[in-house]
Amino acid sequence: MQLPSRNSVAICAAALSVFAISTTKAAGIRPPRHDALAGGGSPHGLARDGPAFPFWRWMRESAAEAVFGRAKEDTKPSGALRSRYHSDVVIRFNVTNSEEEGALSNAAQQMLLDVWSFTPDFVDIRLHKDDVSSLLTLLPASLQPSVLIPDVAAAVWATYPSSSRTKIRFDASVTNPAELRTSVEGMGNVFFSDYQPLSVITNWMRLIEAMFPSFTEMISIGKSFEGRDIYAMRVGHYKGRDYGDLPRKTILVTGGLHGREWISTSTVNYLLWSIVTTFEKEPMVTKLLEHFDIVFVPVLNPDGYDYTWQTDRLWRKSRQQTKMRFCRGLDLDHAFGYEWESTNHQTDPCSESYGGDQPFQAVEASELAKWAKNETQYNVVFSGFLDLHSYSQQILFPYSYSCAVDPPNRENLEELAVGLAKSIRLSSGEPYSVTSACEGAVALAYGATSSLPRVESGGGSAIDWFYHEVKARYSYQIKLRDTGSYGFLLPSEYIVPTGKETLNALKYFGDYLLGNNGIEKFPIQKESDQDDMWRDLKRRKR
Repeated sequence: MQLPSRNSVAICAAALSVFAISTTKAAGIRPPRHDALAGGGSPHGLARDGPAFPFWRWMRESAAEAVFGRAKEDTKPSGALRSRYHSDVVIRFNVTNSEEEGALSNAAQQMLLDVWSFTPDFVDIRLHKDDVSSLLTLLPASLQPSVLIPDVAAAVWATYPSSSRTKIRFDASVTNPAELRTSVEGMGNVFFSDYQPLSVITNWMRLIEAMFPSFTEMISIGKSFEGRDIYAMRVGHYKGRDYGDLPRKTILVTGGLHGREWISTSTVNYLLWSIVTTFEKEPMVTKLLEHFDIVFVPVLNPDGYDYTWQTDRLWRKSRQQTKMRFCRGLDLDHAFGYEWESTNHQTDPCSESYGGDQPFQAVEASELAKWAKNETQYNVVFSGFLDLHSYSQQILFPYSYSCAVDPPNRENLEELAVGLAKSIRLSSGEPYSVTSACEGAVALAYGATSSLPRVESGGGSAIDWFYHEVKARYSYQIKLRDTGSYGFLLPSEYIVPTGKETLNALKYFGDYLLGNNGIEKFPIQKESDQDDMWRDLKRRKR
């Protein structure tokens, strides 16, 4: 598919903007950016623009089609990828004591197992079904697994977009406004109907910048190992203004540190889209952007993310060359410099949690850190950091490297984390647990003098580095849906529900930073209150 250039996208968006303004004037209404604060906005802050609004929405979606295609061809990879996992399963161990976790940790390292998740309640592992019996010989008899995903190949295949799904199509012969309104009902927003490849995300971000030029700015924070730009979108009311000596308070939201965690990338994109489309329509979002810049980085690991689309859906690490020729890639969440050497980090390049032989060896982690440090030289103050991952529905706060050390504001960190979990629960009913990022399968009480064996080392994490080195006082890793039924292979119908609940968490996060300490300060948008724009997505599959 031939994607349009940046200039053509900008021209297209500019033409749409002119058309939308002229249409709203002809209909006797104000452009949407100026009427929301006068009252009467929807829960999502999307203005009810009268007869012209559905047509404007179609125009916006048509521009989106220009970016990622009207009717996307089947983007599933070749059958070779499916055969890669044809005998793989995902199993779960309920670990209850340190002896069990120690044995599981040693077995995982010995067999180079792919550990999908480890929490205070369970450890999930992907492996070939014929290797399960070999694994059990290394474990205590008390550890007996249950099968979570019996057919990994089928689950992998289902996550790629398919041409069999309903696509947005527009019949150019339809000219009557009433027919146009009918034609767009139920279509929703094509972008969030599926997971999107890297090239589509990049062009979609360019479209957003072109459509909302007054308060968005697409930037590159650096280059990946393979030379791809690591794109970010800065959103803020004061774009282009001179701050003088005043601090430029910033919230950083990242996703895609691990290539296979597609829901983290889609959720960052959802947050970005929701924030820019509700600015000056929803009071909470407007107030937040009047006091903070928000920088969204959907794909911090573009090489690994692209590789999951082209070659290996379950690839986790970057694609950087290591000292072992046939074991590429570094785990970006074990590559940051703070307390990198304080724990027993993984030294085998073939391991999924290998973070390098020295701090910041991973190019992408180094680029993010250098960008952040450089920002602080220009009066940027990182007030908060949200690092989105999957899966297990957890909200984790520093420190990751050790449970024996308390962060100075642990009480505040935990208070806000509980508030984030509550905002999600009130909006969707989904439970998110709250704990320190140091805790693996077995919790270790604070103040203990020794560390229990860990399934995975916590040193070199992004949230620890941002918390300690750039003083992001509120730094969290949020592990999104689900709790194991699909794991990293969450079906695309969960993109919007996951985005909705995380958006409410982001609003609570901003409300807290603004000094309001209660979830009652802004309305929680429940499922029944969502705008048609998002409700339509539930009907997108036929």
